[in-house]
Amino acid sequence: MICHVDMDAFFASVEQMDEPSLAGKCVIIGGISDRGVVAAASYEARQYGVRSAMPVYMAKKLCPGGVFLYPRRQRYKQLSGMVMEVLGTFSPVLEQVSIDEAYLDLAGCEGLFGSYGSIGAAVKQKIRQQVGLNCSVGIAPLKFLAKIASDMNKPDGLRVVLPEEVPDFINALPVSKVPGVGPVTGKTLEKMGIRFLGDAGKYRAKDLAARLGRFGYRLHDLSVGIDRSPVVPVRPVKSISSEETLTSDTMDMAVLERLMLKHAQDVGRQARKKGVLAKTVFIKLKDRDFRQITRQAPLPEPTQSAEMIYRAGQELLAACRLQKPVRLAGLGVSDLLHRQTPVQMPLFEETGTAMNKWAQVDEAVDAIADRFGPDAVRKARLCDSKKNPIQDQ
Repeated sequence: MICHVDMDAFFASVEQMDEPSLAGKCVIIGGISDRGVVAAASYEARQYGVRSAMPVYMAKKLCPGGVFLYPRRQRYKQLSGMVMEVLGTFSPVLEQVSIDEAYLDLAGCEGLFGSYGSIGAAVKQKIRQQVGLNCSVGIAPLKFLAKIASDMNKPDGLRVVLPEEVPDFINALPVSKVPGVGPVTGKTLEKMGIRFLGDAGKYRAKDLAARLGRFGYRLHDLSVGIDRSPVVPVRPVKSISSEETLTSDTMDMAVLERLMLKHAQDVGRQARKKGVLAKTVFIKLKDRDFRQITRQAPLPEPTQSAEMIYRAGQELLAACRLQKPVRLAGLGVSDLLHRQTPVQMPLFEETGTAMNKWAQVDEAVDAIADRFGPDAVRKARLCDSKKNPIQDQ
């Protein structure tokens, strides 16, 4: 049996806990600027239609009486750590999948904590007592069902799906609730007469794959109660990125290059802290109509150098043919290797020398930042705030 724990409206709930006067109010996290994006909304705000990833200006129209706040990421991270410590007291096999959710493998836990319902109730109570927040818990024999179950009675919910209940649960589960089924896939399934997950089991796996690609095989497995996904205690970092919304739309390449430089500094610093090397760099742009543009390219060799990451991102940016002004710009790296993984040495000595020099600069800057703060040393180009219309969130 697998337990999925999901904190209820985590960011907004933290703000309401820390400031009791916000209790019962529509709290919306994402900043006060109309150009921001909603990161989280309290359940009171959700009743007005406010959702995560929604532009702030739209949230203000839907909920004009809402309390709009900037995120306090360090506080959320602190409380997330406390939640994970609590969960670790129930099972040593813990997989944190985001700042506010995690899976637990409950093998052997019945002997310690009683029935699965008792375990779920104990998890909720201990988090409430030690952290001060509510969560929703789902317990099931399959990982994907545990996640779905945790969402069924939110907020402050608890749902247990026993092994013998799985067939009926699957047959009655709307296929739209299955992770990976979005609007486009949902329309395709509807045309095929698949409204519930159990309906997919009436098709052969290869027939579903012919319509849905590889996801068709996955959907068929889920429809007959097969999910081999284990609870993985340590999740490897797959990518590192940084992005920001501009205070005004722009097509000025100099401004966008400066943004890429800022993001490269942040991404490089994160890579060095995590002890990883990047093999691929990518950029993300979003225009004023919210159309997203992404580009990626392999790096000449694995690196954690901010300068090398910036140069690659700059080349990707230069190759973009912008049709409309940009409202958001971001940069990131993927295909990460652990720092101790053997890598091919540079073919030309001058390349290796340049990388070593930049690595020494990065190490020096990291040491200063650790002692005096992240803004103690900055690139000179990033000090001209008048030409850098960035919204600091």
